[in-house]
Amino acid sequence: MKILHVISGGETGGSKNHVLSLFESSSSHDMMLAVFQKGKLYEEALAKGINVTLFSQKNRYDLSLLSNIRSFIAKNNIDIVHSHGARANLFIRLIKLTSSFKWVVTVHSDPDLDFMHNKKMSTIFAKLNKWSLAKTDKIFAVSERFKSMVKKYGIPDNKIVTIYNGISFDQGKVTTSPSRKDFSLGEDDFVAAIVARLHPVKGHLTLFKAIADVKKQIKVTVLIVGEGDLKDSLEQEARQLGIQDQIRFLGFRTDIGEIFSISDVSLLTSKSESFPLVLLESAREGTPIITTDVGGVRQLIPDSSYGWVIPVEDAAALSNALIQANQEKVTGELSVKGKHLKKYAESHFSLQHLQESIAKEYNKIYAE
Repeated sequence: MKILHVISGGETGGSKNHVLSLFESSSSHDMMLAVFQKGKLYEEALAKGINVTLFSQKNRYDLSLLSNIRSFIAKNNIDIVHSHGARANLFIRLIKLTSSFKWVVTVHSDPDLDFMHNKKMSTIFAKLNKWSLAKTDKIFAVSERFKSMVKKYGIPDNKIVTIYNGISFDQGKVTTSPSRKDFSLGEDDFVAAIVARLHPVKGHLTLFKAIADVKKQIKVTVLIVGEGDLKDSLEQEARQLGIQDQIRFLGFRTDIGEIFSISDVSLLTSKSESFPLVLLESAREGTPIITTDVGGVRQLIPDSSYGWVIPVEDAAALSNALIQANQEKVTGELSVKGKHLKKYAESHFSLQHLQESIAKEYNKIYAE
């Protein structure tokens, strides 16, 4: 069976890592990858030896590449096309009109929030994405909440399967550099890390309000990993709130495990998510999590012995969680919570389980 994964290629976060992880181990399927632009995903795919093809566009609205993709699918006898993201979904939907391959989609995010920083684009692309999803053969939702969301688009329940994300836990806890000394941090300092693109949906402003609330009660440093258009405005907001000394903008980094390893807690303050891979990366390092109640996070953090789940855009709740986590660091309870989280995540959200679940669905679709 030949599988072609299609994604725009501009992704830098969870969806990028998810797609690359599907190629990490041997498979009975012949898998290829197609992207529309050079970027970190394309570069990492090449470095990993993945069979990746670049279909270049003059701009993101250039549809001239559709015929090239269609020819590629026919020439390589592709059985199943697996698309990821709004642009890839739309292009495959247009090709599907005149092709006979099976088509599956993984829904990584809420279409209504993907372009929330641009209301005009949000309205147009959300409608196009939903139109595309309606014609798929199967949809993989990465949480039960996302399955419910997709059903509201009028898609039958039997076309939607919940498959939670997974990662490899084989590498174990990171013990290499960087160290806290590289960031002028001491072992007694309370350090929180947030790995997320600088985008409105990620909720950095709520985090900043919480840090401003607690700065007189606890000494906390936040390591912010990620890039995005909001960087300048977020830096300005930090200065206005008087927390610029507590915030470190680290930009894009590839050593996410190392960053979590030197942190006391990891943060996720998003307004919407599916099932964030970044939380599994935190769990792999035994780093406890404070997260908003989005997507499938309660499957990873079923109760308070694993971490904190707080309401969306609730700075007061985030402040309380940070204070509690700081107290638990002092008592030693925080490290116990991290070990508990790691053990649970490793047994429920392995990469092997993810790959086996997807392969099972591929076989079903192919046999239909």
